[in-house]
Amino acid sequence: MSDMTTVLVVDDEAIVREVIVKYLAREGYTTLEADDGDRARSLLQTQSPDLVVLDVMLPGTDGLELCRWIRGRSELPVILLTARGEEADRIVGLELGADDYVTKPFSPRELAARVRTVLRRASQPSSSPERLSFEGLELDAATRDVRKDGVVLKLTAKEFDLLWFLASHPRKVFSRDQLMARVWGYEAALDTGTVTVHVRRLRGKIEDDPSSPVHLQTVWGVGYRLAL
Repeated sequence: MSDMTTVLVVDDEAIVREVIVKYLAREGYTTLEADDGDRARSLLQTQSPDLVVLDVMLPGTDGLELCRWIRGRSELPVILLTARGEEADRIVGLELGADDYVTKPFSPRELAARVRTVLRRASQPSSSPERLSFEGLELDAATRDVRKDGVVLKLTAKEFDLLWFLASHPRKVFSRDQLMARVWGYEAALDTGTVTVHVRRLRGKIEDDPSSPVHLQTVWGVGYRLAL
């Protein structure tokens, strides 16, 4: 996984970049560095990193704006770095399509593990061209398209993964921890708020009335299921 894999590390604190780069180098990754959002955007336009570790609080173009810019152009994996307590920034980042986030202060080993997990999932080959359909929704594993009444929906990579997983197990209830393990690849869920945000985003795209979901249902005290 790590052979010739490049990670762009974006943080305005030199010591933070140094620590991250050091641990990623131990894992065999090549790294690029930027100390502000404008420099990061320039690198993204001229280089081809495989993943971005992106601090939210940056001079110039901030991390959330840069994440929005990235998502408008590609599915390049993004891991956000946020200060502890900045829940609003984490939620906005996930809604913009970030794949994961890590709160500061963080364990460099944990961050390296998250990088491995996100890259592993992003590099998995597409499934055989299976299709799932229900109530006006069509999912295509080969193209990763989701259509609602014939119209293609704009889903992030992780939203598709979550929807495909639930649709592949109709009516089966999964806890947030189970979804973190099966969809995000973490055996222990460090923050299941990630699942909650993605469920809310998916409801906004696939449900006629997201406030009263018909398909993506909450089973109170247990988790979520997809009713076909």
